[in-house]
Amino acid sequence: MNIEELSEVVVRFSGDSGDGMQLAGNIFSTISATVGNSISTFPDYPADIRAPQGSLTGVSGFQVHIGADKVYTPGDLCDVLVAMNAAALKTQLKYAKSNATVIIDTDSFGPKDLEKAQFQSEDYLGEMCIDPDRVISCPLTTMVKDCLADTGMDNKAVMKCRNMFALGLVCWLFDRDLNIAFNFLREKFARKPNIAEANIKVIQAGYDYGHNTHSSAHNVYRIETKEKVAGRYMDITGNKATAYGFIAAAEKAGLKLYLGSYPITPATDVLHELSKHKSLGVTTVQCEDEIAGCASSLGASFAGALAVTSTSGPGICLKSEAMNLAVIMELPLVVLDVQRGGPATGLPTKSEQTDLLQVLFGRNGDSPMPVMAALSPTDCFDAAYEASKIALEHMTPVVLLTDAYIANGSGAFKLPDLKEYPAINPPYVPEEMKGTWTPYMRKEDGTRYWAVPGREGFEHILGGLEKDDKTGAISTNPENHDLMTRKRQAKIDAIPVPDIVVEGDKDDADLLIVGFGGTYGHLRAAMDQMRNDGKKVALAQFRYINPLPANAAEVLTKYPHVVVAEQNMGQLAGWLRMKVDGFCPAQYNEVKGQPFKVADLVKAFNTIINK
Repeated sequence: MNIEELSEVVVRFSGDSGDGMQLAGNIFSTISATVGNSISTFPDYPADIRAPQGSLTGVSGFQVHIGADKVYTPGDLCDVLVAMNAAALKTQLKYAKSNATVIIDTDSFGPKDLEKAQFQSEDYLGEMCIDPDRVISCPLTTMVKDCLADTGMDNKAVMKCRNMFALGLVCWLFDRDLNIAFNFLREKFARKPNIAEANIKVIQAGYDYGHNTHSSAHNVYRIETKEKVAGRYMDITGNKATAYGFIAAAEKAGLKLYLGSYPITPATDVLHELSKHKSLGVTTVQCEDEIAGCASSLGASFAGALAVTSTSGPGICLKSEAMNLAVIMELPLVVLDVQRGGPATGLPTKSEQTDLLQVLFGRNGDSPMPVMAALSPTDCFDAAYEASKIALEHMTPVVLLTDAYIANGSGAFKLPDLKEYPAINPPYVPEEMKGTWTPYMRKEDGTRYWAVPGREGFEHILGGLEKDDKTGAISTNPENHDLMTRKRQAKIDAIPVPDIVVEGDKDDADLLIVGFGGTYGHLRAAMDQMRNDGKKVALAQFRYINPLPANAAEVLTKYPHVVVAEQNMGQLAGWLRMKVDGFCPAQYNEVKGQPFKVADLVKAFNTIINK
């Protein structure tokens, strides 16, 4: 066999929700990240708790894009499609390139399987217009049963190992080191070593099958990393990176970390991850509802902890009253919103950016609150750290927006050195102010001093009623309320945030692409493609949304054409029009619950330039 070197490849694993496609994809992406490849992943699973086996609605997918250079998206279409059953082939082929290699388990394409998948005949390849020469067909289920026949495992346990055979075959196709997968499984199933060894045996069998039969493939492919940066790497999801960012911020600030949360897709993994780290001073409480989750975190903040509450859009609705309480009490709190499709229950497992105006304005009264958005799965670490720093140093609740795409997706993460991260210095009330201090005394930048309970001479009460600026006592004085409203707003406006960075043809672009948060990878890839085609294009991706960077107006009004691209009906565009005089951009909006397609973006942006 020849070994052909590629610069990038996209692989999509698909099968029933119980077929372990997420695990197989995670292991393959971990192998790729460990050897230094750039990766971007997209888990795509149904909202059904457990759809009927073999049904079209129950198909789960995991797409991974690996590259020698930096990759920014999971890819529009895949080069290799693993279809574990007929329903997977029927629903997932649309995500494959016309010349993609398709790997199928022929044991899962019987008459009943084809009927469930609504095929009209037994010639499923012909019906789908698939060239048989690009199909790797194998009796995968039969081979897994033969492989594990001597282990004494029951049939249900054996069937759970089928995904590892497919993984082994893909590892052969891309010349991957199986030892990394073996180590992953031995760690994951450390308490069940027999399960780990069974899965390892099946991976090896899948690899050997490809090697011994050449599996209808013309080449084995290899992707070598071109620029390797020294360091330790791991494949990390956005939710896990967010959890680690909070832990790092608490350690840097010398505080305990408290998470008050209520389980909700797709934010629950943050609660799961933080619950594992009690030894690092982390306290997690799974509360009875969203309101309690936020209110308990506010109590922890009053007591002197780095307080976080995590949720998705429906939970923000419920937390809004307690978030508003944090605004008037001027206590530090990080509200993590992992956005999903709405409204109401909407699309629980799908991704949107439709909560922006809710977190900016969804509270009674003038209730200003910093809002920032993470750009990628690996950026979630830094974003969580920075949101915590803003909350603690400026005594304010902060909303950190991620979304289902980057929260569940993953990237190659270089383990950070905390010594390189900026200090976090909460504004504790100085001891010399004892006897003169009142609860709403402020520093020069307008930040309220923080008096943690337990300090003699600094006893105080906070609450939801307006307080007197001088004494901290309840006040209904209209002039005082106007003053306090303006001070709370001025404090947020004065928070220093970095200038927005313009990428690409920043000096002479004909088109400026504008976005925020997790669409960065797709917009960056679209910009790169257009520049490769000879177009003058730049990109400004907003990470800090409230307050806006100081150079925002200058950047947004500099270019002849501007398009704001977002996964909603125009919320960022509306916010920017409100904040920047004379800003009238074109808009590109999708609300499909799926990531952008780079090809669609390029087509739309070219139309704008050509106008």
